[in-house]
Amino acid sequence: MSRHTSPTHFAEPRPFPLQPIPIHVTDEVLDDLRQRLALTRWPDDAGNEDWYYGVNRAYLQGLVDYWRTDYDWRAAEARINAYPHYRVEIEGVPIHFMRRPGTGENPTPLILTHGWPWTFWHWSKVVDPLADPGSFGGDPADAFDVIVPSFPGFGFSTPLPNRPDMNFWKVADLWHLLMTRTLGHAKYAAAGCDVGALVTGQLGHKYADELYGIHIGSGLKLSLFNGDRAWDFSGGQPIPEGLAPEVRDRILEFDRRFAVHLAAHMLDSSTLAVGLSDSPAGMLAWILQRWKSWSDNGGDLESVFDADELLTHATIFWVTNSIGTSIRTYANNNRYPWTPSHDRRPVIEAPTGITFVGHENPPGVTSDRRVEHFLTTDRADWYNLVNPTAHDRGGHFIPWELPGEWVDDLRRTFRGRR
Repeated sequence: MSRHTSPTHFAEPRPFPLQPIPIHVTDEVLDDLRQRLALTRWPDDAGNEDWYYGVNRAYLQGLVDYWRTDYDWRAAEARINAYPHYRVEIEGVPIHFMRRPGTGENPTPLILTHGWPWTFWHWSKVVDPLADPGSFGGDPADAFDVIVPSFPGFGFSTPLPNRPDMNFWKVADLWHLLMTRTLGHAKYAAAGCDVGALVTGQLGHKYADELYGIHIGSGLKLSLFNGDRAWDFSGGQPIPEGLAPEVRDRILEFDRRFAVHLAAHMLDSSTLAVGLSDSPAGMLAWILQRWKSWSDNGGDLESVFDADELLTHATIFWVTNSIGTSIRTYANNNRYPWTPSHDRRPVIEAPTGITFVGHENPPGVTSDRRVEHFLTTDRADWYNLVNPTAHDRGGHFIPWELPGEWVDDLRRTFRGRR
């Protein structure tokens, strides 16, 4: 059973310019999902008890059986619909977003951007404390009016037939129009993780004067996906000789963790999408491996995501047929390279807080030196840093894995800036 509970009811502090449209998946779509799961043809998986070759069949098969027979999407749908949901079209792009209205007289507008293989629901553990800090032991003055969109081409922000070129810096333009033109905010805050951190960074680069600041889960350059070999996690470089064994092992671990999806998504996204869009078991396997290797789970994935939680995210991908457009985002980040909007330094002028987590410490770097190490890299001077913070634990899905720490870090970033 899911560890999520329905949020407490909250009052609308002021009129909102849009009418909510609850999420609903038809019975026909759910029946088709169960039928496809029942017809899964399983591969031989001998010798993969340790997940050396990728997702272990026995674990996946048990999860697929549960998805088909016992998983309750309607219960998940009810939890999701405890929040208001909206659909708009911006520049021809369909946008879905969830909102958690902020408490008090003047909550700060905040837009949260997820990455891959995230859904908007990965923010669900932090939206209530951000919107209503007084009910969670915080200062009511820290309240945010929280906007949580689905990344275009992901989940309910679909389909994208007329915008096959969507990438992170184009999403930033859509978000700015959403927050200013559609919702009427003269100034707002932004936060994001994974590719969502790049979207947020682009907001802080192009629209700094209209932002209170940004808070992100990584400190990457916006030019990350530019270049002829952006798909190569190692940058085409061999591992240096003479490294300490633990540093070399960490480099290899990072290669195994990230190289496969980068190369496949950038070089062959449409080919991969055919299989993932036809087989829910295949789609689940592909994203399940990322959830397992990217989260700080100590070898027990369900210590981070229980079965219901895993399948809620997977079902959102499946019922919207969005796995193909979600992975194409990577190719578009490379095919349509980022170009700067100005030549000032820092590149990202908005005040920037960063949350670093232990599972993503670079080779040879401990958490107590993480911020110090970052400041020595060529990435640090891209940002107007105000609140870099490192934690000993936590993995790639920071607001899901460390919701309390993420909320505290984000509040510090914006305190005194709004």
